[in-house]
Amino acid sequence: MKITKDLEQLSQRDARVLTIGNFDGVHLGHQALLKDVVMRAQALGGESVVLTFQPHPLAILAPHLDVQCLTTQDEKNALFEQAGIQHVICLQFSLELAELSAEAFVSEVLLGRIGLCELFIGNSFRFGKNRTGTIESLLNFGPKMQFLVTPILPIEIEGKVVSSSAIREYVKEGRLSEASRFLGRPYVLDGIVRKGEGNGAALGYPTANLSLPTGRVIPPNGVYATIVTLDNVAYPSISYIGHRPVFEGQERLLEVHIFDFTDNLYGKFLQVSFVEFIRKDMMFSSKIDLARQIEDDVNHVHLALKT
Repeated sequence: MKITKDLEQLSQRDARVLTIGNFDGVHLGHQALLKDVVMRAQALGGESVVLTFQPHPLAILAPHLDVQCLTTQDEKNALFEQAGIQHVICLQFSLELAELSAEAFVSEVLLGRIGLCELFIGNSFRFGKNRTGTIESLLNFGPKMQFLVTPILPIEIEGKVVSSSAIREYVKEGRLSEASRFLGRPYVLDGIVRKGEGNGAALGYPTANLSLPTGRVIPPNGVYATIVTLDNVAYPSISYIGHRPVFEGQERLLEVHIFDFTDNLYGKFLQVSFVEFIRKDMMFSSKIDLARQIEDDVNHVHLALKT
């Protein structure tokens, strides 16, 4: 898959079938849209293209907001490639770009620079200065500017619209199974294992400690059934998010115990997939009580993962 960050680097070609958006999470609704783009490009002998922006437009337009995302751009790119997308154009979002009118964005960027042939877009898409551009605007621009527009309806599961905002709320509330259902996969956090204090090992459950990433949606403090991916191998695990009150911890961390695993993990890159919430964070009167609770948690995780 090709990745372009500068429109000046684009070569001219016919039949670019395009979709536009932030695609946070690349959830089931996004996946259905990407599938349509890929199939149409194949039918035309053209190129399937995603146009997205970095950083998130709100980080520029409303810098006072704490923008939290479900996926990094690298994660999105990997998911785009899995979906069969041939080309991702990742534009640097700026105030200058935000000042373009809806019509100027279409004529100068989509047509003049990218060479749009067909556009597949969700009904709620907004673009251009003050977000005045809508799906209706695109349907009006299409005939006179000579490109086709296909509106895409949202996906619903049990009467609920699949959306990035809904998934973010699910994750923040610890409703990981519902988030997974909308994403089409478990929610993932990743990072490099850092050296810890050995508290888990002293209790009989050695843990890999990861710093919680900034700018990401973080599940609430507590214990989770998880799957850890290390070097493309998946391992069942139990994970904890919190401050470790028994040990008077100050920093909020992600701690992972991989079942039946004894190798040194320091410096390793782990992907932690959250399968199910087990319990809220708790304060214990002693380390013995904590160890007993961890044993009970492990049993619940084995049941959740059916391992």
